[in-house]
Amino acid sequence: MSGTFVGMPAFPKAAQEAVGNTTLRANLRHATHTIRDKRAKAVAELDDWALLREAGKQIKDHTLRHLDTYLVQLEESVTAAGGVVHWATDADEANHIVTRLVKETGELEVVKVKSMATQEIGLNEALEEAGIAAYETDLAELIVQLGHDRPSHILVPAIHRNRGEIRDIFAKEMGEWGRPAPEGLTDTPAELAEAARLHLREKFLRAKVGISGANFMVAETGTLVVVESEGNGRMCLTLPETLISVVGIEKIVPTWRDLEVFLQTLPRSSTAERMNPYTSMWTGTTDTETADGPRAFHLVLIDNGRTDTLADEVGRQALRCIRCSACLNVCPVYERAGGHAYGSVYPGPIGAILSPQLRGTASEIDASLPYASSLCGACYEVCPVAIDIPEVLVHLRERIVQGGPATRQGNRVVLKPAKGHAAERAAMRAAGWAFVHPGALRAGQRVASRTRRFHPRTLPGPGRAWSATRDLPQVPAEPFRDWWQRTHGTKESGK
Repeated sequence: MSGTFVGMPAFPKAAQEAVGNTTLRANLRHATHTIRDKRAKAVAELDDWALLREAGKQIKDHTLRHLDTYLVQLEESVTAAGGVVHWATDADEANHIVTRLVKETGELEVVKVKSMATQEIGLNEALEEAGIAAYETDLAELIVQLGHDRPSHILVPAIHRNRGEIRDIFAKEMGEWGRPAPEGLTDTPAELAEAARLHLREKFLRAKVGISGANFMVAETGTLVVVESEGNGRMCLTLPETLISVVGIEKIVPTWRDLEVFLQTLPRSSTAERMNPYTSMWTGTTDTETADGPRAFHLVLIDNGRTDTLADEVGRQALRCIRCSACLNVCPVYERAGGHAYGSVYPGPIGAILSPQLRGTASEIDASLPYASSLCGACYEVCPVAIDIPEVLVHLRERIVQGGPATRQGNRVVLKPAKGHAAERAAMRAAGWAFVHPGALRAGQRVASRTRRFHPRTLPGPGRAWSATRDLPQVPAEPFRDWWQRTHGTKESGK
């Protein structure tokens, strides 16, 4: 995976700065609460939601277990339909392939459908270095691009901006990228949307090359699927003569029928809609100038750490993710810190488990991401493919603190324990010893209860980092074992 955002500190420091931004917190609170409330109503309409969720989980797990087979089938299906498949091990290779394909067309500009994969690999920056202009056409992505900003949400990349800020960005920057914003532009949604439509329309009609990602790829038919709400994706997928789709290898599903499940769960979990306004599907190329669709189609399949993630029996469930962003909208940490603090194009709970697996945990920020959670479990409850994010967070925390076996670039390695966790390791060893010695545990509990009035409000030494932002739990007046024996009159077994 490409590097973190330039200059990003570890999550705790970045989050501390974000929490102090009252405008950012107000924007996030309003947006996330609105989205999650609408989602809850949309999900409640389906009596079989739990069954759909389980079906999505089973389809994804089956596909990941047989990923090699389905990827070969996909390549055969795409090739038979007139497309060309390219394989990219990492971000650099993917960027090189796409840059070469664009240059071969002789064009110096491309229009883009919103794509997390292209953001992950830094494609826009790679194209810019090669003298190729890449224009984002999703409204939120356009706001981010015009504002020289970074995305902060999977579904709504400009969620950290309010209407006034967007108006100012349009008025100042649109003229530098193409058609300027209308005179006297206000911050009403209709006027902002119309300004974006007029700005983008000339790019749609002029562009000869389109670049997209895909929500799903169907191995059985070689069909790619993009779901969106604005229609910009439909324009990018049908008007250009050449279409280049950059997709992670985990986005595959075995059969056309499998889409039945995800086209019900994804819209409700993401935009709280019963179905997406635009669901675009394409298979290969068209051979006539009058038909919709590209005359040249290239599919770039990227690994970029996904095979390493697949090798982890606990962590691989992150690859089920269908990028709905429901976990972000219910996360109390994301709501207060925002997406930029995660130092990745994948923010929120899913980013906290996906980025450290795709990129490794060598950097300060990646080693801090598994701790960017209260472990409240709300993310698991809303996930439409039942990713147990808290389980993976704890798993990754253990890997960071204890070290141990992992897979990096296809090779099995043994990771060393991360620096700065010596006290945590010592505490865990002491706790482990106490739990297998019931007598010592019982004695410790009684001592803690009887000395409770002398306990400090904050922890000393390394523990200060924990208690500085949390209330130290008060020790009960008596241990549970003693209370149970006193109230129920049972004799302890000593085990």
